Amino acid sequence: MTLILAVSAWYAVSYLVFPPERRFLLPPPHRIVQVSLLDFEHLGPMLRALWLTAQVSMVGLLVACVLGIGSAILMSRTKWLESALYPYAIILQTVPILAIVPLIGLWFGYGFFSRTVVCVIIALFPMISNTLFGLTSTEKSMHDLFTMNSASSWHRLVKLQLPGALPSIFAGLRISSGLAVIGAVVGDMFFTQGQAGIGTLLTTYRARLQTEDLYAAIGLSSLYGITVFLVVTALTKAAIGSWHSSVRSNTAD
Repeated sequence: MTLILAVSAWYAVSYLVFPPERRFLLPPPHRIVQVSLLDFEHLGPMLRALWLTAQVSMVGLLVACVLGIGSAILMSRTKWLESALYPYAIILQTVPILAIVPLIGLWFGYGFFSRTVVCVIIALFPMISNTLFGLTSTEKSMHDLFTMNSASSWHRLVKLQLPGALPSIFAGLRISSGLAVIGAVVGDMFFTQGQAGIGTLLTTYRARLQTEDLYAAIGLSSLYGITVFLVVTALTKAAIGSWHSSVRSNTAD
């Protein structure tokens, strides 16, 4: 029902607000489908560009997960390491990515690697902060139980802290997955050399006033972002199952 209302409002604005000579600013939905999505000469480049963007975002997300979880584990083991590294993670999160993207291009070139670096920078902090929170939130009584059984530091980490931190880790993953997609698109917009990503096509379509293609590319990018989020949500449910208190409370309600 909401989708029908949104499409109806789109048609109303396109035909009632914009005169025919300016209707290209908001073409009606059927024009976008007809001109861009049903014509493979238009759709083909978008799909190829989206595939490149998807590869960049997934590699960036994977690297961010490995670095984020690894850094959080190290920081949870040693307080001085947390004090030394965590402020830099915060700085990395607060620096405007658009301000440092040109520097990344100068340092690493303008290809796949640089676009991946942008994704990692954007997606890294949620993985660090959420994983560190989960690792350090284990109940003291559980730590006492492991101490009574003379558990080693490694067994304490693997059998107590990491399983208990899974909800926080996957919460960070849900955030980072969306940020990685954004980072890939932003990288495409700035690193236009080489194979075009979907962000590159967005810039091209905007400059050429190819609004049907522009809206179609935006729709495909959004659909990809939604798909990534749904996949991560499914992985979260598969990994955590029904043992976590939040899942049990939602089921009971």
